[in-house]
Amino acid sequence: MSGEVSPEQARKILDMLTEGEALDNVNTSLALRLVPIAEELDDGELVGRLLEHALNVSQDEIEKGWANFEILKLNQSPIEEFAKLSSQIETLVDGSSLSAAIMHHLGLMYLALDNFSEAKLFTNRSLRIRESNEDEEGIVYGLALLEACCKRENLNDEAIIHGTRRLEILMKLGDLEGQMEAMSDLAHTQATIGSFDAAQDLYNQSLKLSNELEDVSGQLVARWGLADIAEISEDYQTAMLLLSDSLHSFIALGIPAPPQVRDRIEALANLEQPPEKKK
Repeated sequence: MSGEVSPEQARKILDMLTEGEALDNVNTSLALRLVPIAEELDDGELVGRLLEHALNVSQDEIEKGWANFEILKLNQSPIEEFAKLSSQIETLVDGSSLSAAIMHHLGLMYLALDNFSEAKLFTNRSLRIRESNEDEEGIVYGLALLEACCKRENLNDEAIIHGTRRLEILMKLGDLEGQMEAMSDLAHTQATIGSFDAAQDLYNQSLKLSNELEDVSGQLVARWGLADIAEISEDYQTAMLLLSDSLHSFIALGIPAPPQVRDRIEALANLEQPPEKKK
């Protein structure tokens, strides 16, 4: 849900568009755009009604395909159902965007099963379509998925290639939140192969962006990574200060900090104590 729209405002908009006979005037495209809002409001009944309506008023096979795709996701259908829909859409002249979306989703499903070869196969097929369509946002999603696959397979050099390209496109698009996340992902891989200077630089850039965006989760990820690097250098005080800063950020916003933060600060504090003072 957009940060500019409160849950109450979103509820009013949904009610205005979907109550009574008003839904009859909503086309497939708008119905599908309303689904994520209904999901964020935890209105499962409306989500189902919107998807059913989207399918019923679809004007062509493409609109019908998008509606069926969302219904399959809602129902957590098996991979075979998505593969069947993908093969049907591939035959449609104007179905490339939908086909790319379904293949990307198949890639995600195979990644969840640790089937990396199939995950990369479908992701690469989706990526080729999105490159042909010059869909840079879609390309970013595909690169992130390939990066994740390679990291899980310990193919860190390949992960860095995908992560670097992902970051370059996000910088071109001016997507600051995406850059923040991509920098931390890339930093983690660099740290994994022992390139600590590169990792530290990327984490610091990510932290700077997360501070500008006031994103406490992004701040925690960057500071946690920087703390890892400091701890490797046995600079436990710096590691503890970094994590304390994250803890204070959560407290300042009245948000409960992940318990792992306090646990790690306590563990680092024990490492800081002289041996004779440790219990």
